[in-house]
Amino acid sequence: MAEEIIARGAVAREVGKPSRIENIVVPAPGSGEARIRILASGVCHTDLSVRNGVFGTDGFPFLLGHEGAGIVESVGEGVANVKAGDHVILAWRAPCGACRFCLVGKPHLCAASLNATTKMRAEADGAELNAVLGIGTFCTHTLVHAKQCVPVDPTLPKSQMSLIGCGVMTGVGAALYTAKVEPGSSVAVFGCGGVGDSVIMGSRIAGATTIIGVDLDDQKLEWAKGFGATHLVNPKQGDPVQQIKDITGGYGVNFSFEAVGRGDTTLQAITSRDLAGTCVIIGVGGPSSKIENFPLGTFFDLGGSLRVSWYGDCLPTRDFPMLADWYAQGRLDLYAVVSRTISLDEAEEGFHAMERGETLRSVITFA
Repeated sequence: MAEEIIARGAVAREVGKPSRIENIVVPAPGSGEARIRILASGVCHTDLSVRNGVFGTDGFPFLLGHEGAGIVESVGEGVANVKAGDHVILAWRAPCGACRFCLVGKPHLCAASLNATTKMRAEADGAELNAVLGIGTFCTHTLVHAKQCVPVDPTLPKSQMSLIGCGVMTGVGAALYTAKVEPGSSVAVFGCGGVGDSVIMGSRIAGATTIIGVDLDDQKLEWAKGFGATHLVNPKQGDPVQQIKDITGGYGVNFSFEAVGRGDTTLQAITSRDLAGTCVIIGVGGPSSKIENFPLGTFFDLGGSLRVSWYGDCLPTRDFPMLADWYAQGRLDLYAVVSRTISLDEAEEGFHAMERGETLRSVITFA
């Protein structure tokens, strides 16, 4: 029978202060739970936002990380979907099957996503740790609900698989499921980081023929070109909305995506559409983010729709294996999304490299 173990993880104890690598106590998995040995974890901007209190100052201390892949070490009572030794990607949404959305066939909107109820804690002072998005993957081991574990081919590289767990799935899903990008259509992606480039890959898979990457960073634009962008727009060279209309015969795009989380870029994404176009918001703005001087008349005249994409409207059990297969087939270039691999002790440097624009994703790897 499994016993509690001592693991190492990156813990954020104070708003805006660097995380520290601490010993954490990971209990034996309870009913319906699984303990995972993490092999790789992506460094996502959402974790930096949690550490900095962008989404609120309650909940500290946090065990950071939410893009993870690893091996199931042990499972609790009643677990049937995974077993010890399975290689898995962790999902931060595991539909409950019983909430008001699940009951009407919309599990991608589940309002009571399953998480482990057994708490990990800091060894030093016994403080209970809140795992970011119910996962906590900046660590050697973590405890999750078993339904958050999605088995994948054990031969696939864990650095690439970890990114399917959030950023890649979010971007690809936003294109395929939220927007429903159509063959022959035109797309503009505002923000060409890891999520934005995944939107570009998803739009290419969907058959879009004009894919415009928009970013202030020329290096990110070059990366976007490698993922399938057919045109590049740098707002430093002029109004991005006008540049997009010039590319599209004066009309604008059929689908626009905002992957930054800012009011000004959201407004640009909305107004860069053609008539009846769809705008999808992916970037996570803080509570104080606003769209100033929103032109309601212009929005009405354009028509179409404004959507928010949560996790790419995905179903992890269906979509993670599919994206893993697409990677294996060469349809998703996840190798290029991993800019560098780092150790757990370098987690904070991963944040800094992201802030400096040097990486699409740093990935923490474990031996």
